[in-house]
Amino acid sequence: MEALFAPSSVAVIGASPESWYSSRLVDNLLEHGYEGDLYLVNPSRDEVWGRRCYDGVGDLPATPELVVVSVPRSVVPSVLREAGKEGVNAALVMSAGFAEADDNGRALEDEVADAVASTGIRVCGPNSLGILDSRGVVLTPTCSRTPEKGGVALFSGSGALGFTTFYERGVDEDVRFARVVSTGNETDLTLADFVRDAAHDGDVNVVCCYVEGTAPRDFVRAAAEATASGTPVVAVKVGRSETADKAVVSHTGVLTGDDDAWDAAFRRAGVERVDDIPDLLVRARTHDEYETFGDRLCVVTTSGGLGSLVADLAAEEGLRLPPLSDDADEALRSVEGLLSYGGFGNPVDVRGYGADHLPEIADAVRDDGYDAYLFCVGLSAVGDRAEGIADDLREVAERFDAPVFVVWTGRKGDHDGTPPYERLRREVPVYYDAEDAVGAVASLVGAGERRGRVAETPRLGRCSPEKPDIGDGLLRWKEATRLLDRYGVETVETRTVDDADEAQAAARALGERVVVKADGIAHRSDLGGVVTNIRADEVCDAYREVEEVGNGVLVQPQTDGVEAFVGLAPEDGFGNVVTVGVGGRLAETVDDTASLLTPVARQDARVALKQTALGGLDDEDREALVDYLVRVGEFAAENAVEEFDLNPVMVSDGRASAVDVLMKI
Repeated sequence: MEALFAPSSVAVIGASPESWYSSRLVDNLLEHGYEGDLYLVNPSRDEVWGRRCYDGVGDLPATPELVVVSVPRSVVPSVLREAGKEGVNAALVMSAGFAEADDNGRALEDEVADAVASTGIRVCGPNSLGILDSRGVVLTPTCSRTPEKGGVALFSGSGALGFTTFYERGVDEDVRFARVVSTGNETDLTLADFVRDAAHDGDVNVVCCYVEGTAPRDFVRAAAEATASGTPVVAVKVGRSETADKAVVSHTGVLTGDDDAWDAAFRRAGVERVDDIPDLLVRARTHDEYETFGDRLCVVTTSGGLGSLVADLAAEEGLRLPPLSDDADEALRSVEGLLSYGGFGNPVDVRGYGADHLPEIADAVRDDGYDAYLFCVGLSAVGDRAEGIADDLREVAERFDAPVFVVWTGRKGDHDGTPPYERLRREVPVYYDAEDAVGAVASLVGAGERRGRVAETPRLGRCSPEKPDIGDGLLRWKEATRLLDRYGVETVETRTVDDADEAQAAARALGERVVVKADGIAHRSDLGGVVTNIRADEVCDAYREVEEVGNGVLVQPQTDGVEAFVGLAPEDGFGNVVTVGVGGRLAETVDDTASLLTPVARQDARVALKQTALGGLDDEDREALVDYLVRVGEFAAENAVEEFDLNPVMVSDGRASAVDVLMKI
């Protein structure tokens, strides 16, 4: 990676003033302070940029650490083979037209992979828009500003979005980057490789990813490694809609993957998923400036309405606003000019005139043991008064040991010179929307929880399930449960019967009320293959009714409890993915599920259940279902199935057991 981010020498292959990509890249490399050796390669020219032009890598006076390849796609594999044989460590391939383009491009990308395998050269790309490193390496045609050193690492599947939007807009908002990488088609080096490298880089405080498509399980392992080491990972993942999914394939040549499975992947790795560019940038800067802290937040506001809005947002994010201590309340009452009307709460409503007493107000609440402080200013952000407010907030932030955040929602109109809120933002996190401010605080609080959860989660292994040696097609009850029994996946007590008399005897043995159902068919309820809640003297008629639609008959006790659905399905790149949600007939009509990677981690299962209506189970039943999901995950990690539904799984009295099993091999 060092050859990509801090090469002592670079050769640009295909360097030409007539090429938009290579010409702007060379200009940027020189203008933004690259101090290493630069070689230009173009057999059609003798000289460019006042420098000698060489015919090939083999003609250079010294072997460069890095080559940048900007040539027609057809010659990229041969260029890489030559560079690899000459001992070049790494290549940045900007040439496009590979798997994202057509069948010929896919074949050429296979040749790129062969060149990597045969020579050992490491490749970023193809179809990459470049790399930027704050140590003085700007290898992209789209960077307009010299990077200031910072702690944000950004890795983007989209080059244009990564540089012209994330980077440029981030710089506008005082986000400082350690590096930016357009990962391209990831023929060799993948998003996981870059994340893993950043996790062990002391200069990186937070990893941000724009994910289109990548090797999911490799990414999970790398992101979990980063999270566990204390480097938060925040990601935007596209491909939720069919339209977005098709757009990604058309310009990167990779599939985005099932979105529910990606949610499971992010949860497993401790990645915070956000929806859009502003969300990512807000969190990037916040994590670059502060480490994680607890969830006790003190809110000081010049507007009662703004304070109420922040309180609601905080509650949604799981942040606590504990009341002020008596000492803090008394100290606030003593601040001249504040109207208390019976005391102060949290949020601390100091009203508009309280903005003129911010240092005194801050001193009153500073020693109350809060983990962070959010000052909300619902006043104009320009003018003489705003200048004083900005100065006071800067002073407050300097006094506090705990992190201080500001949300300033007032007018941002014309101002001579740099507006006061912009000057303040250079030193203190300032947000223009309450939702951004609370989201940033919650992100920092959540980073600690995610780190702890990932640290307790077993490493994600490679999922290579094999077809079980138990038969093909739709399994009957005994075949399916025999396989589930190996993993401790419990099913309700069930008798297989061959005639009506056996069915009646089984019913008397099982209890007062029983269920009679057809064996060996899917969707038996829809086909009239289930008769529920009947007495033993009603079983013979029920037997004859269901016998006609199935391949055998089953008798079970009538069971009560909360109905859950547990299923699994193979997903490309993820292996088998377990799904859990409300069960019974609601499973088909209510979208209330969460997904889990296999094998299932207990902490992941707990978080997944909270995302569904099953989060309302009491502690005993919830832990029983967590145990059940872990066992199903063990089964899923080892067995390849075509279809698999346990619906319903009855949860009651600290036990979970499946009433119905659909398993197709």
